Amino acid sequence: MDTLKIGFIGLGLIGGSIAKALRASIPDIHITVYDINGHTLQQAKKNGVANHIVSAIDTSFSECSYIFLCAPVSGNEENLLKIKHFLSPSCTLTDVGSVKSGIHSLIETLGLSAQFIGGHPMAGSERFGYANSKARLLENAYYILTPTKETPSDRLENYRKLVTAMGAIPLVLNPGQHDYVTAAISHLPHIIASSLVNLVREQDSADGTMKMIAAGGFKDITRIASSSPEMWQQICLTNTDNIVRLLDSYIDALSSLKEKLSEKDAHVLYDFFNNARLYRDSFIEASSGPIKKSYSLTIDIADETGALASIATTLALNSINIKNIGIVHNRELEEGALRIEFYEESAVRAAASLLQDRGYTIYEKK
Repeated sequence: MDTLKIGFIGLGLIGGSIAKALRASIPDIHITVYDINGHTLQQAKKNGVANHIVSAIDTSFSECSYIFLCAPVSGNEENLLKIKHFLSPSCTLTDVGSVKSGIHSLIETLGLSAQFIGGHPMAGSERFGYANSKARLLENAYYILTPTKETPSDRLENYRKLVTAMGAIPLVLNPGQHDYVTAAISHLPHIIASSLVNLVREQDSADGTMKMIAAGGFKDITRIASSSPEMWQQICLTNTDNIVRLLDSYIDALSSLKEKLSEKDAHVLYDFFNNARLYRDSFIEASSGPIKKSYSLTIDIADETGALASIATTLALNSINIKNIGIVHNRELEEGALRIEFYEESAVRAAASLLQDRGYTIYEKK
């Protein structure tokens, strides 16, 4: 069997994670990478993700079966004009952008519709750049595919198989449907999170009391405000109509809620919170739900030197893999001073049993 050759033009958080996921699942794959950041190229080569790194978009990509456009939106458009001259007819061209209508229009103009399938992995992090990429970022995440009207069915099926090999879940939508859906569940939430952070920044006291104790609910819903400002600027400028339409609806809903709050309408306020609770819980409880259960627990620990290290060492010695660990300074929503997150439910059970046997008080997060 011929070696599968894949090219990446741009290698940030998402491009890097896709490349690492493919390298992990198809070890003998041949990956060619171009990026404007020389350090990124060297890192990709050094850690074995890239077989071949290049400083320009050239014939190095001519034998690729897939080429991933992973630069910001404006960069992808420029790179498209360059890569067009080096595409083989059998190559599937794709992107990873959060907005699909614009690139589909450009693809049609360039006469590349039969070779293009838009892609959008519904995964990410508040951190960005290749240094923060990881193969597991895509694991069990929806990966939206937006074929054109001219995409052959076998080309789409082969791409679906490649996405599955990454550990992601392929989902086919048309470009317009994709842009409206992501405006609601991704783009608008980023605007809301950032606006809330800016509100607290503006309303905080001179000594920064709000900033000091902000955690719990504030921390949970504003985490995404730490994402790349360049990326979100581009998203807002390219999916503007959908975002404005939904933002208008959101503003209307907030205005209505403000009135009911001023009237102290207990019934409406209860329904507001309860309906939201029930609907969001349905995301988690569904076996194929978009929000996965968090595998974590919190622990009461003494405020003394070595307490945290002792727990981490105990888990490590028993081959229990920790995804994240940290002190919970504000515990308005959970008990315990130390929070540990795991990759799977079995690890939570094993860790809880092990630590309880050693006298620790455990609080499992539901």
